Amino acid sequence: MSNPFLSVRDLKVHFATHDGVVKAVDGLSFDVERGKTLGIVGESGSGKSVTNMAILRLHDPRNTVMDGEILLDGKELITASERELEQLRGNKMSMIFQDALASLSPYHTIGAQIGETYRKHTGASKKEARARSIEMLRRVGIPQPDVRVDEYPHQFSGGMRQRAMIAMALVCDPELVIADEPTTALDVTVQAQIMDLLKDLQQEFGTAIIFITHDLGVIADIADDVLVMYGGRCVERGTKQEVLRTPEHPYTLGLLSSMPTLDGPVDVPLSPIPGSPPSLLNPPSGCRFHPRCTFTEKVSGERCSDEQPVLQIGDGRGAACHLTSEQKRELFADYATARTN
Repeated sequence: MSNPFLSVRDLKVHFATHDGVVKAVDGLSFDVERGKTLGIVGESGSGKSVTNMAILRLHDPRNTVMDGEILLDGKELITASERELEQLRGNKMSMIFQDALASLSPYHTIGAQIGETYRKHTGASKKEARARSIEMLRRVGIPQPDVRVDEYPHQFSGGMRQRAMIAMALVCDPELVIADEPTTALDVTVQAQIMDLLKDLQQEFGTAIIFITHDLGVIADIADDVLVMYGGRCVERGTKQEVLRTPEHPYTLGLLSSMPTLDGPVDVPLSPIPGSPPSLLNPPSGCRFHPRCTFTEKVSGERCSDEQPVLQIGDGRGAACHLTSEQKRELFADYATARTN
């Protein structure tokens, strides 16, 4: 088996604050293959965006401590110099940010901002960069790209700004694209168009994609593999079909049970997860989900509160939970029955 294009091993990202150390990511490992999409899901504050900003080394080094290993096509990123990172960002790896209006400069035209990235990494002339910007705007479905290339972000709709962000992220044909909730605040029609666009571009270029979202419906549409995060850690990993159809962690089960379905029975009530996500300044001992878990009494002794469960990965599938496989099949059976009958 070939080496993964991106390999993250035991990643820790801790922030020093006046109140103490925030363990935003605390021992995370995963791989992303070329041409595949990894969906990372979890509630706000679970560490999704922190993880992916760490891959691009965008955190302020003055109050950030990073440990572990991040290999991009064999290149170690945690120890890379700023000069090396500048060559990689936008060229070999890029990011589509959640809020396009906040990420685009209001003082420069869309074409100038797309072209700047292209010129930096290719040495192209202004004329060549403008032609490339028009080509990318056309590729992402913006009408009259030769006219709109000279317009400013405020002259674009929300969906068009997001398309322009995608054009900017892909202008140098990067091999890894990180999409940080790129469809948030967009209407469902535009969401579908953006996801179709990403899938088409991935097919064309063989790009590896990390797609961050809290929306499991989006994950069902775009991801190949899924990583579920809670409290700065991975609690479950597997293929999209495995995680969404047969969850093995109570947190994943809770996320799925709180989401309505179109083909399920209408009389089955949604079941929100009780409580709130943990403070990463002072996270719970043992399993970080145990204060909100409804199955802790099924585990002998005080293991859930005292012992951190190990994420056992077999063939890319696993969950960090003290419940046995037999207990999961029995306890989670009601979910499967309710969702399919």
